[in-house]
Amino acid sequence: MGNGVLEIEDLRTFVEVADTGGISSAARRLGVSKSIVSRRLIRLEADLGVQLLARNTHGASLTEAGATFRDHAARVCAEIDVARETVSPGGDLRGRLRVAMPLTFGPTHFAPVIAEMARRHPLLHVHATYGDRFVDLIAEGFDCAVRVGYLADSNLVARRVGPIHGNFVASPDYVRAHGSPETLAELAGHQALMQGTETWQCTDGDGIRTFRPQGRFKADNGVALAAAAAAGLGIAWLPDCITYAYIASGRLVRVMTRHAPPPAAAYVVRPPGLHAARKVQVLTELLIEHFESSPELWGLDAAMRRRGA
Repeated sequence: MGNGVLEIEDLRTFVEVADTGGISSAARRLGVSKSIVSRRLIRLEADLGVQLLARNTHGASLTEAGATFRDHAARVCAEIDVARETVSPGGDLRGRLRVAMPLTFGPTHFAPVIAEMARRHPLLHVHATYGDRFVDLIAEGFDCAVRVGYLADSNLVARRVGPIHGNFVASPDYVRAHGSPETLAELAGHQALMQGTETWQCTDGDGIRTFRPQGRFKADNGVALAAAAAAGLGIAWLPDCITYAYIASGRLVRVMTRHAPPPAAAYVVRPPGLHAARKVQVLTELLIEHFESSPELWGLDAAMRRRGA
């Protein structure tokens, strides 16, 4: 038996193992060795006098007691983080921020914001993951994610941080071979270049119409879709900050200009709860400030005007 005093790092480690399903993956998230993770788990189980995890060759699964204890441990860890932030001198953020960022223009457009946050808060450990896959924030242990586009309905809490302007684009060769669509009905008959099974939107008078495009080429990255459009494979809806250089060089042209897509947006999304952690609030405000101070990064027309095009 242990001394009956539960260590906060032991609780955090247990929650990570429970959420990732393994000691190795939890160790990577925590930035410690597997032996430290194992030692913390053994100590926690000894202090509680109960087995929380069933270890096997494939990982670690929760026992009945572990499943019950996991939610309590997660709440305790969250409350400790809030308490530390509240009493921290000078408003310094502490603990860890795990944020999922889009790979498409995330490293170029959002990474400076993440770096600035880390610079302002030296006690905060920032772990940023870049990818265009929609991560499961709860199951994978993320505090929040930045998502771009037209936000789908979900149980996540979302806050809009700025507009993303985009257009339908195709290569001149594609337009010569297949024509330039001018109506929604015509657009629906063209090869669409998509990230998955998304829907597209276009303006129609004072309203907005939504449809599901069809096509044989898909990629989970907007830069890859721009390259596919430039190769003449079809029509893509893409943010202007990705297509600017293509359009400036004539490799892509805008189509459906009378029914352009409405502005999309960037959002910070987080798991459901009454209040966002202060570290998520701070990141959200920094992103809003970033969009307001750098509109040329997100709009083709503004970028072209700035460069005298």
